[in-house]
Amino acid sequence: MTDHAHAPVRTTALRPLADVVLPRTALVSTALVVGGALLTAGAAQVSVPLWPVPITGQTLAVLLVGSALGARRGALSMLVYALLGVVGLPVFADGTGGADVLVGPTGGYVVGFVAAAALVGWVAERFGDRRFTAALLSFVLGTVVTFAAGMAWLAVSLGLDLQRTLEYGLYPFVVGGLAKALVGAGVTSLGWTAALRRRATRGTMG
Repeated sequence: MTDHAHAPVRTTALRPLADVVLPRTALVSTALVVGGALLTAGAAQVSVPLWPVPITGQTLAVLLVGSALGARRGALSMLVYALLGVVGLPVFADGTGGADVLVGPTGGYVVGFVAAAALVGWVAERFGDRRFTAALLSFVLGTVVTFAAGMAWLAVSLGLDLQRTLEYGLYPFVVGGLAKALVGAGVTSLGWTAALRRRATRGTMG
């Protein structure tokens, strides 16, 4: 009796948040993928100029998109974002676009967005991210993946040694990265609370 009572909650926890709120149809999934790319593009314009890597809101958007959409759609959303930039739309930081951004010093971070969204989405689907601590751990891991990919390409493109790579690509972003992970985990936790409360209310009314 107890196992059956808990089964619906367990199933819900192992689905990405978007699938709890919206029906999973091809049309909805397409809209979510495109919407995630546009959200990331908008967050990219919230930036603090810094050479060679600006401080932006992109990483927060990437984490939220991956968590909400799951691994496959989260990664696809970031691929769409990258492709929009490659074709010249001003979706990268400071309203820039073009393939030269991807092959430039910051291109590795964009590639890292795809991996980070996939990882955060995978965690949401495999372990659940309803609890704040679970979401926070997932978001921290996603942030680490983003910066690992970004710093690797930064070092190659500018010919930097390890110390310079850390100075340019990591140290200025540690506090902000942790803050964005905390904010993202809070938003995700609140989103789950609202979604499950809505489901419970509908169940009661039904």
